[in-house]
Amino acid sequence: MQAPVNHIVGLTSIVRERLLPVSGTVVVRLNQKVSPNDVIAEVNWPREHVLLDVARILQVSPAAADRLIKIKVDDRVPANTEVAVGKGLFPRSVRTPREGRVAVVGGGQILLEIGDPKMELRAGLPGTVVEIVPNRGAIIQTAGALVQGVWGNGRIDTGSLINIAEGPDGVLAASRLDVSLRGSILLAGMVKDADVLKAAAELPVRGLILSSLYPSLIPLAREMRYPIMVTEGFGSLPMNSAAYKLLSTNAKRDVTVNAEVYDRYSGARPEAVILLPTFSDPPAPHEAEEFSPGLQVRMRRPPAMGMIGSIVSLPRGMTTLPSGLRAPAAEVKLENGETVIAPLINLEVVG
Repeated sequence: MQAPVNHIVGLTSIVRERLLPVSGTVVVRLNQKVSPNDVIAEVNWPREHVLLDVARILQVSPAAADRLIKIKVDDRVPANTEVAVGKGLFPRSVRTPREGRVAVVGGGQILLEIGDPKMELRAGLPGTVVEIVPNRGAIIQTAGALVQGVWGNGRIDTGSLINIAEGPDGVLAASRLDVSLRGSILLAGMVKDADVLKAAAELPVRGLILSSLYPSLIPLAREMRYPIMVTEGFGSLPMNSAAYKLLSTNAKRDVTVNAEVYDRYSGARPEAVILLPTFSDPPAPHEAEEFSPGLQVRMRRPPAMGMIGSIVSLPRGMTTLPSGLRAPAAEVKLENGETVIAPLINLEVVG
């Protein structure tokens, strides 16, 4: 059975495809060195459209409305601009509700593009452009330590990694945040209080790497302008030992947190990349594995959720679990010495 893989690797080659959602302009070149916040591609892609039905407002036919419209395609118009006026003693008029660009005029209607039309795609990690994807973006390669998470708020930033967690099960309090942490990426355990996220924003920090986050804080976390990456899930969950050890032993190094949204279909996951000096390209991590004895795995469900262990054996066929259900399972020896039987669906390979 094929196993999901959560990459927690001390040194590996990291290759990431960074693409615009629509066709645009690539602004980097092959073999160019890039930093995480460098723009690699851009496109004019308005965030919102507003339709003005001039014919309906002026109560005339579409053809008559077209003759009354004063603006043309590509005009930039401020808010409250009069774009059409009717006939008669007390003529009605049509004004723009907001500033925008005229995208379409015709059929008695005007379509406005509202908002900043330029969308910029950033590299997301430090590295070298190894391939250009025409009109869409680039493929970037780097080498370093890699820790992947399960949730991110969609932000990217880079800074020096500081460990303020007292251990894998540490809880971050707002009182722990002071001016000495400004501009850093914090390894910070669990967050249970909204004041913590707000205090981090006020410093500001450049990112948080958390073991877990209370579910009620998800909307606020999405609003924060710094990246937030969660390694385990929501609630009160300690960080798995492999991720905590790798991150804590690399404190004071530069780390990039790309807290992109997890997408099971594309394989995109929030991740932290620690840039390390190398003299040759290390091997890339495996994107897929088959369950087999000796593999290091992480438990994905209670009661041992987040714990690391090794597969001892894979019983043939279906195994009857304590719940009474039958499923493919593995015998796993956990890091605390306990041996458990776990369904394969509750395991993911760490590596």
